Amino acid sequence: MDAVTLPVLGMSCAACQRHVEGALREVDGVAEAHVDLMRHRAQVRFDVERTSVAALVDAVKASGYDAVAPRGAGEAPATMEESSASRVLAWKAGVTIVAGAIAMIAPMMPGRAGMHGQPEGTSGAMLWMLLGMTGVVTAWAGTSIYVSAAKALRHGETNMNTLVALGTSVAFVDSGWQVLHPARHGAIYFDSVLLIVGFLILGKWLEARAKGKALAAVDALAHLQPQVARVRTEKQGVSEERVVPLDEVHAGDLVVVLAGERIPVDASIVKGMTTVDESMLTGESLPVVRGLGERVLAGSLNYEGAIECRAEQVGAETTLAQIARLVEQAQGSRAPMQRLADRVSAVFVPAVLVVAALTFAGWLMLTHRPALALESMVSVLVIACPCAMGLAVPAALTVAIGRGAQFGLLIKGGEALERLTTLDTMVLDKTGTVTVGKPTMTQVTAGAEWSEAEVIRLAAAMEERSAHPLAHAVLEAARERGLSWPTADDVMTQGGRGLSGMVGERRVLLGNRALLEEEFVKWPDDLRAETTAEGGVTRVWLAVDGRAAGYLEMRDELKATAKSAMAVLRRMGLRVAMLTGDSAAATAPVAEALGMDEVAAGLLPADKLERIRAMQASGRRVGMVGDGINDAAALAQAEAGFAMGAGAALAQEAGDVLLLNSDPGSVATAIALARATVKVMRQNLVWAAAYNVLGIPLAAGVLYPVLHLTLAPWMAAAAMACSSVSVLANSLRLRSWKAA
Repeated sequence: MDAVTLPVLGMSCAACQRHVEGALREVDGVAEAHVDLMRHRAQVRFDVERTSVAALVDAVKASGYDAVAPRGAGEAPATMEESSASRVLAWKAGVTIVAGAIAMIAPMMPGRAGMHGQPEGTSGAMLWMLLGMTGVVTAWAGTSIYVSAAKALRHGETNMNTLVALGTSVAFVDSGWQVLHPARHGAIYFDSVLLIVGFLILGKWLEARAKGKALAAVDALAHLQPQVARVRTEKQGVSEERVVPLDEVHAGDLVVVLAGERIPVDASIVKGMTTVDESMLTGESLPVVRGLGERVLAGSLNYEGAIECRAEQVGAETTLAQIARLVEQAQGSRAPMQRLADRVSAVFVPAVLVVAALTFAGWLMLTHRPALALESMVSVLVIACPCAMGLAVPAALTVAIGRGAQFGLLIKGGEALERLTTLDTMVLDKTGTVTVGKPTMTQVTAGAEWSEAEVIRLAAAMEERSAHPLAHAVLEAARERGLSWPTADDVMTQGGRGLSGMVGERRVLLGNRALLEEEFVKWPDDLRAETTAEGGVTRVWLAVDGRAAGYLEMRDELKATAKSAMAVLRRMGLRVAMLTGDSAAATAPVAEALGMDEVAAGLLPADKLERIRAMQASGRRVGMVGDGINDAAALAQAEAGFAMGAGAALAQEAGDVLLLNSDPGSVATAIALARATVKVMRQNLVWAAAYNVLGIPLAAGVLYPVLHLTLAPWMAAAAMACSSVSVLANSLRLRSWKAA
């Protein structure tokens, strides 16, 4: 399977979105097609042996819209092009609305009758001038509206442009007929035609600006990465430094970054020390110190010192690129709440056409006044707004995903976000989740046949092949003591228990007591009584050739935000539990300090999975927080999985939410943001539905029999433009959302 992102031109509402999706899904070989109305593009997964990008483009064009060959997967249109298109919309809206004002005011000059009564006193020359102005300006400004409506009609489809084109065309043709036959004394609607088109274009311009603000967060990520890098090379013993395009930088290259520059690639510092600003990547507001051997990320800002780095991940493999890609995919996803809007949009435009026809026929039969019937019909056509319904959910989701990224949260789409709001239980791992994840070795106890140095050397040989936090503690302790160690072979991870392998001719086990007991290890008398560790201490046992040789004790500190994070979760109404593979002795003090409602220690990965299933079977909605590797099964089983930050392996994490800053406080932030977003989604849907439910009857003239009030077509058009903009404006409130 291959994937491609196609820019799609000509979409104006949810009906357009549905038509394009349907056309793409009907292409043989297409596995999945999703159209993003916010970004005007289609993301398609397809079998390259059964179809091609050209065939996908042809399918979009055959459905009445335009598509272009992609510049690259997920690449957004150039900012310059968007700015130019926005200026054109603004210019067209301004000219058309001014022309509409002229068409409204001119017949009201002294000695002339109003436009919506008998045009007596209005000169023939004036009427012909207004006819010409309306035709020229409408054709110039509204070309895309009428072309889109014509294409849809040709394919037996309807969209928002169908409603506007039909309404303005009927009004223009009827008004032109009155000019050609002045003796009929009918109403003239040139002002309505111009103002309808003008307000529609104004609404599109305002929508475009609002969408730009909604997409600002992910666009900002795209602009973080420099386009060039300063690379240092050695030629015949001479060091040379040159600036090259970013795509010419390869893993292993030496990259120099000066103070005040952004780091172009993910790299490790080989020379120098500095502070870097990673706030746009991790949500960490304070600069962090980075020195020799430490990792720096593409897009972060180098504050103070010049540094020399060894490139590790470049281009699309950098953490920044993966974050931007995940955020973009999430923003284009569909939330379950969107399904309601999709079902409504499927029948919305045809239903409005039926209502408009019934309105015209009803008023004509009741009043025998064609002008009133026509005006009411046109008002119904132009006040209906499928755009507001189509934008209600994706607009809020887009802003929320971007806002989450600014807090160091990557929420993987609308479905994941909605699930966060349903949780009533939060389960957390211990090591690296609520603790720092950088334990230190506090004590070594060797059996009578071994020395402390030998125990550490054998443990280091095994842990050198492991990425577990305890492994770093052992290796660091060995280095501090100036020890060297042999290479271990055939090292195997025993899930949740430890490691087994060969060091020379010796079979070595390193792990918890359960691992040694499973292997029927013999216990020397001097170690037999050492069965429990001090509270808060993790004990790692070493066995050589089936006999216990000693143990190492590790202590890990609580993260600074862990206590407050648990307190916030409880205030939010969640029950908090800890499931860990660590020993009960090491877990108890941590759980007590955090005030956990439930605690289970000494669990294997499969045990955690069963515990979560049992909670779910009792009716609880469970969220799981873990490191995304050992806890992958539990993260996947939970209603929502929160994975701690994972650097270069970011895109492979199992969680629904990635916590880039590995801060347990971010769990509560993610849930609070999800709750705020779902609230805005519901507000948008209620507004969009209420607007149409109330607006269409008002336009149809339900108040006329009682109050003799009608809604002029141009007023209906202004209200229609206001509806979509209101939905976007409400969604934009999430840009400034802050956790309580």
